[in-house]
Amino acid sequence: MGNTTSSALSKEILEDLKLSTIFTETEISQWYENFQKQCPTGRITPEEFEQIYARFFPESDAKSYARHVFRSFDTNDDGTLDFKEYIIALHMTSTGKTTRKLEWAFSLFDVDKNGYINKTEVTEICQAIFKLIPKEEQSKLPEDENTPEKRANKLWSYFEKKDNERLAEGEFIKGVIENENAMRLIHYEPLKQ
Repeated sequence: MGNTTSSALSKEILEDLKLSTIFTETEISQWYENFQKQCPTGRITPEEFEQIYARFFPESDAKSYARHVFRSFDTNDDGTLDFKEYIIALHMTSTGKTTRKLEWAFSLFDVDKNGYINKTEVTEICQAIFKLIPKEEQSKLPEDENTPEKRANKLWSYFEKKDNERLAEGEFIKGVIENENAMRLIHYEPLKQ
Protein backbone atom coordinates (compact mmCIF):
# COMPACT_ATOMS: atom_id res chain seq x y z
CA MET A 1 0.00 0.00 0.00
CA GLY A 2 2.97 2.35 0.26
CA ASN A 3 3.62 5.01 2.83
CA THR A 4 0.87 7.47 1.84
CA THR A 5 0.09 8.45 5.42
CA SER A 6 2.54 8.88 8.21
CA SER A 7 1.65 7.86 11.73
CA ALA A 8 3.64 10.82 13.08
CA LEU A 9 2.57 14.42 12.70
CA SER A 10 5.15 16.35 10.69
CA LYS A 11 7.00 19.13 12.50
CA GLU A 12 6.02 21.53 9.72
CA ILE A 13 2.28 20.90 10.13
CA LEU A 14 2.58 20.96 13.92
CA GLU A 15 4.37 24.34 13.88
CA ASP A 16 1.89 25.72 11.35
CA LEU A 17 -1.08 24.64 13.50
CA LYS A 18 0.51 26.08 16.65
CA LEU A 19 0.85 29.43 14.85
CA SER A 20 -2.62 29.43 13.26
CA THR A 21 -4.67 28.18 16.22
CA ILE A 22 -4.81 28.64 19.97
CA PHE A 23 -4.15 24.94 20.53
CA THR A 24 -1.05 23.66 22.32
CA GLU A 25 1.38 21.11 20.93
CA THR A 26 -0.01 18.52 23.37
CA GLU A 27 -3.62 19.17 22.31
CA ILE A 28 -2.73 18.99 18.62
CA SER A 29 -0.78 15.76 19.15
CA GLN A 30 -3.69 14.19 21.07
CA TRP A 31 -6.16 15.19 18.36
CA TYR A 32 -3.84 13.80 15.72
CA GLU A 33 -3.65 10.45 17.51
CA ASN A 34 -7.43 10.33 17.74
CA PHE A 35 -7.81 11.46 14.12
CA GLN A 36 -5.51 8.64 12.98
CA LYS A 37 -7.60 6.08 14.88
CA GLN A 38 -10.87 7.39 13.46
CA CYS A 39 -9.50 8.02 9.96
CA PRO A 40 -6.68 5.56 9.23
CA THR A 41 -6.36 6.95 5.69
CA GLY A 42 -5.55 10.36 7.16
CA ARG A 43 -8.55 11.89 5.39
CA ILE A 44 -12.24 12.40 6.11
CA THR A 45 -14.63 11.87 3.20
CA PRO A 46 -17.86 13.86 2.82
CA GLU A 47 -19.83 10.75 3.84
CA GLU A 48 -17.78 10.25 7.01
CA PHE A 49 -18.20 13.93 7.83
CA GLU A 50 -21.98 13.65 7.37
CA GLN A 51 -22.02 10.71 9.82
CA ILE A 52 -20.02 12.72 12.37
CA TYR A 53 -22.38 15.67 11.97
CA ALA A 54 -25.47 13.47 12.25
CA ARG A 55 -24.36 12.47 15.77
CA PHE A 56 -24.63 16.11 16.85
CA PHE A 57 -28.14 16.46 15.40
CA PRO A 58 -29.84 13.09 15.96
CA GLU A 59 -33.36 14.59 15.76
CA SER A 60 -32.68 16.40 12.47
CA ASP A 61 -31.57 15.99 8.87
CA ALA A 62 -28.00 17.29 9.02
CA LYS A 63 -26.86 15.92 5.65
CA SER A 64 -27.15 19.03 3.46
CA TYR A 65 -25.77 21.35 6.13
CA ALA A 66 -22.87 18.95 6.74
CA ARG A 67 -22.11 19.01 2.99
CA HIS A 68 -21.89 22.80 3.01
CA VAL A 69 -19.74 22.83 6.15
CA PHE A 70 -17.47 20.19 4.58
CA ARG A 71 -17.12 22.28 1.38
CA SER A 72 -16.17 25.36 3.41
CA PHE A 73 -13.48 23.39 5.30
CA ASP A 74 -12.03 21.62 2.24
CA THR A 75 -9.72 24.52 1.45
CA ASN A 76 -7.68 22.68 -1.19
CA ASP A 77 -10.82 21.36 -2.96
CA ASP A 78 -9.62 17.75 -3.09
CA GLY A 79 -12.92 16.32 -1.82
CA THR A 80 -11.50 15.24 1.57
CA LEU A 81 -10.43 16.86 4.83
CA ASP A 82 -6.92 16.19 6.03
CA PHE A 83 -5.82 16.69 9.62
CA LYS A 84 -4.68 20.28 9.09
CA GLU A 85 -8.01 21.32 7.51
CA TYR A 86 -9.83 19.51 10.32
CA ILE A 87 -7.94 21.33 13.11
CA ILE A 88 -8.22 24.73 11.42
CA ALA A 89 -11.98 24.10 11.09
CA LEU A 90 -12.22 23.11 14.74
CA HIS A 91 -10.36 26.27 15.72
CA MET A 92 -12.46 28.55 13.50
CA THR A 93 -15.80 27.23 14.72
CA SER A 94 -15.18 26.59 18.42
CA THR A 95 -12.71 29.25 19.49
CA GLY A 96 -11.26 32.44 18.24
CA LYS A 97 -12.70 35.85 17.60
CA THR A 98 -16.16 36.60 16.27
CA THR A 99 -14.61 38.05 13.11
CA ARG A 100 -12.79 34.76 12.38
CA LYS A 101 -16.01 32.81 12.90
CA LEU A 102 -17.81 35.20 10.55
CA GLU A 103 -15.08 34.77 7.93
CA TRP A 104 -15.80 31.05 8.11
CA ALA A 105 -19.58 31.68 8.02
CA PHE A 106 -19.05 33.76 4.87
CA SER A 107 -17.24 30.83 3.23
CA LEU A 108 -20.15 28.59 4.24
CA PHE A 109 -22.67 30.90 2.54
CA ASP A 110 -20.40 31.43 -0.52
CA VAL A 111 -21.61 28.21 -2.12
CA ASP A 112 -19.98 28.79 -5.52
CA LYS A 113 -16.74 30.09 -3.95
CA ASN A 114 -16.67 33.25 -6.09
CA GLY A 115 -15.95 35.59 -3.16
CA TYR A 116 -19.50 36.95 -2.95
CA ILE A 117 -22.83 35.84 -1.51
CA ASN A 118 -26.11 36.27 -3.33
CA LYS A 119 -29.68 35.76 -2.12
CA THR A 120 -29.91 32.33 -3.79
CA GLU A 121 -26.92 31.13 -1.76
CA VAL A 122 -28.40 32.57 1.45
CA THR A 123 -31.63 30.69 0.71
CA GLU A 124 -29.74 27.44 0.04
CA ILE A 125 -27.87 27.64 3.36
CA CYS A 126 -31.03 28.69 5.24
CA GLN A 127 -32.75 25.58 3.83
CA ALA A 128 -29.89 23.42 5.13
CA ILE A 129 -29.96 25.18 8.53
CA PHE A 130 -33.73 24.73 8.72
CA LYS A 131 -33.34 20.96 8.31
CA LEU A 132 -31.25 20.98 11.51
CA ILE A 133 -34.15 22.44 13.50
CA PRO A 134 -36.37 19.72 15.00
CA LYS A 135 -40.05 19.97 13.94
CA GLU A 136 -41.25 20.85 17.45
CA GLU A 137 -38.80 23.79 17.55
CA GLN A 138 -39.81 24.93 14.04
CA SER A 139 -43.37 25.43 15.28
CA LYS A 140 -42.07 27.83 17.98
CA LEU A 141 -40.20 30.09 15.55
CA PRO A 142 -41.42 33.66 14.95
CA GLU A 143 -43.84 34.04 12.03
CA ASP A 144 -41.28 35.89 9.88
CA GLU A 145 -38.72 33.06 10.09
CA ASN A 146 -40.76 29.86 10.32
CA THR A 147 -39.80 28.65 6.83
CA PRO A 148 -36.37 28.56 5.16
CA GLU A 149 -37.49 31.18 2.63
CA LYS A 150 -38.77 33.57 5.31
CA ARG A 151 -35.56 33.07 7.28
CA ALA A 152 -33.48 33.84 4.15
CA ASN A 153 -35.60 36.93 3.35
CA LYS A 154 -35.24 38.23 6.91
CA LEU A 155 -31.47 37.64 6.91
CA TRP A 156 -31.01 39.21 3.46
CA SER A 157 -33.00 42.30 4.56
CA TYR A 158 -30.37 43.09 7.23
CA PHE A 159 -27.77 43.63 4.48
CA GLU A 160 -29.95 46.20 2.67
CA LYS A 161 -29.35 44.59 -0.71
CA LYS A 162 -31.77 44.06 -3.58
CA ASP A 163 -32.58 40.45 -4.44
CA ASN A 164 -30.30 40.54 -7.51
CA GLU A 165 -27.31 42.18 -5.76
CA ARG A 166 -24.38 40.42 -4.14
CA LEU A 167 -22.60 40.80 -0.84
CA ALA A 168 -18.82 40.95 -0.26
CA GLU A 169 -17.20 39.38 2.81
CA GLY A 170 -16.64 42.71 4.61
CA GLU A 171 -20.28 43.70 4.11
CA PHE A 172 -21.42 40.32 5.42
CA ILE A 173 -19.27 40.55 8.56
CA LYS A 174 -20.27 44.16 9.23
CA GLY A 175 -23.98 43.39 8.70
CA VAL A 176 -23.93 40.42 11.06
CA ILE A 177 -21.87 42.15 13.77
CA GLU A 178 -24.21 45.16 13.69
CA ASN A 179 -27.35 43.05 14.09
CA GLU A 180 -27.90 40.40 16.76
CA ASN A 181 -30.79 38.88 14.82
CA ALA A 182 -28.60 38.37 11.77
CA MET A 183 -26.05 36.61 14.00
CA ARG A 184 -28.78 34.29 15.27
CA LEU A 185 -30.12 33.56 11.78
CA ILE A 186 -26.81 32.44 10.24
CA HIS A 187 -26.69 29.28 12.34
CA TYR A 188 -28.82 26.94 14.43
CA GLU A 189 -28.47 26.73 18.17
CA PRO A 190 -30.69 24.16 19.92
CA LEU A 191 -33.16 25.55 22.45
CA LYS A 192 -31.93 25.26 26.01
CA GLN A 193 -33.95 22.76 28.03
